Amino acid sequence: MPELPEVETMCRGIRPIVGMRVATVTQPPCPCRPCVVEPAIGELHRRLAGQEVIAIERRGKRVVIVFEHADRLIIEPRMSGLVLLADPPNADYLRLRIDFADGSLALHERDSVAESCDDSAVAAPRSTAGPLLVWDRRGLGTIRLLSPEEYEIQVNSRLGEDALTISAEELRRCLGGSGRAIKVALLDQTAVAGIGNLYAAEILFVAGVDPRVRCSKLSRPQWSRLHVAIGDVLREAITHEGSTLSDGTYRNALNRSGGYQNMHRVYDRAGEICPRCREGTIERIVQAQRSTFFCPRCQRRTGKHVAVGEVSSRD
Repeated sequence: MPELPEVETMCRGIRPIVGMRVATVTQPPCPCRPCVVEPAIGELHRRLAGQEVIAIERRGKRVVIVFEHADRLIIEPRMSGLVLLADPPNADYLRLRIDFADGSLALHERDSVAESCDDSAVAAPRSTAGPLLVWDRRGLGTIRLLSPEEYEIQVNSRLGEDALTISAEELRRCLGGSGRAIKVALLDQTAVAGIGNLYAAEILFVAGVDPRVRCSKLSRPQWSRLHVAIGDVLREAITHEGSTLSDGTYRNALNRSGGYQNMHRVYDRAGEICPRCREGTIERIVQAQRSTFFCPRCQRRTGKHVAVGEVSSRD
């Protein structure tokens, strides 16, 4: 389930490893479906041992760990993966462990990691950090070590502009000519990187846009409201460390729940009264095999203007 807010929170949470040198890379035994790890664990250890972590980045829904030789470890959590600096929810699903030369994270430093989850600034290098754990309950994620050239070809060039940095004009240019429903188009990572099913529904509600409307039919004011809503919703979700749904899968770097699920306006609220108009009832439909939640009264195909930010949270 991790989307941009959850992955951004993971990245912020593991920034204490910046400045640390890798000691060992191991693959714990796992009785479940194997996770994609490339190259094989022996080669992965050989290439990373002794290397310093120089940056933690995010590209769309991927955690990117940058090493001093410019190679990048790309961790894509997909539906059920986590990147942790704390004990995992269940050790049976550990997929990768990276230990650092300076030992394990002390208890008082774990508290500072929690603070870094709320801090957009890169954490200063610490004397100890780790181990870094990649956990995946269903084994759907991928872990790949890529050279700069491989990263450009396999990741960077295949993703659109990041949802947090895309301009209003670029958003309209990328999607405006499409005949797809706007909700479906927002999930296209080659157009806009980072938005997933949950946040697409929330964004469209805040913008007052019907999820079924074709991109080519949206007006300039609608595109403008949509652009503002993308930034507002995603940043609000990051502030609350993402959404932990009823299955409890998503956790931050310290294995703690996010808080944004308590602020969902429409996602998974089918049958409830709309928190904005207080008259419509949230409906669930299926688009491209994914659930979409919306208020048919507030989000009409050709409805009145709805101010972005009119409902900042669920009452």
